[in-house]
Amino acid sequence: MTTIVELESWVIYQCIVTECSDCLFMSESAFRARDIGLRAQKKILSRMANKNFAKAFIDDNTSTLLDNLYRLVKQYSNNKKEAEKLIKNIIKVVIKIAVIGKNEQFSNDEVMLAEDFKKKFHKVGMAIVSFYEVDYSYDQKFLVSVLNDSHTCLNAIVSKHLTDKSISRIDSVFNFFTNEQFLDTIFKPDSEYRDILGRLVTDLNRAMEKGDL
Repeated sequence: MTTIVELESWVIYQCIVTECSDCLFMSESAFRARDIGLRAQKKILSRMANKNFAKAFIDDNTSTLLDNLYRLVKQYSNNKKEAEKLIKNIIKVVIKIAVIGKNEQFSNDEVMLAEDFKKKFHKVGMAIVSFYEVDYSYDQKFLVSVLNDSHTCLNAIVSKHLTDKSISRIDSVFNFFTNEQFLDTIFKPDSEYRDILGRLVTDLNRAMEKGDL
C-alpha cells in the first residue's frame, strides 16, 4: 500500500512540475493557478485511469457496465490490448469531463448541450435494450444514427476544453461502436455474444431506472 501511495504521489508531483514549468515563461497577467490546477487534475487522473481506479469516481453499476463492455469488445476483437485501450479511453474522457464539470468550466450553452446529449444517449440505451429483448427489432441504421448524433453533440460540448488527443479518443470509441459489421454480428438472433449482451442490457436497464442514462 505504501508503495502505491508513493507512486501516486510521484505522478502528482511530476504533473504539477510539468504544469508549473510551462508557467515560467508566462507573464504575471497570464498566470492562473486555477488553470494550472485544472490541467494537473486532468493529467493525473488520465494517467491513473483504469477499471479499478475508476471505481473511486464511477458508481458500481457503471463499473459493472464497463467490465461487461470490456468483455464484449475482447470477445469480439479477440484482442485484449485493444479492449483495454478502448475502455481506458472511455474512462479517461469520463473523468476529464467530470473534472471540468466539477470546476464549473462549462458555459451555459455547453450545459444545455449536455442535457441534449443525455437525451440522445438515452435513446441509444433504449435502442440496445429493445433490440435485445424484442426479436427481429434490430435496426442498424437507426442505432448508427443515434450514436452519431450523440458523438457530434459530445464533441460540441468538449471541443473547447479537451486536447486533440482526447477528442481523438472520443472519436475512436464511437468509431468502434458504430462499425456496421460489429453491430450486425452482436445483434444476430443466434449471436455467440448474446450472453454478454444480456449482461450489458441488465446494466443499461438499471442505469436508466436510476436516471443515470
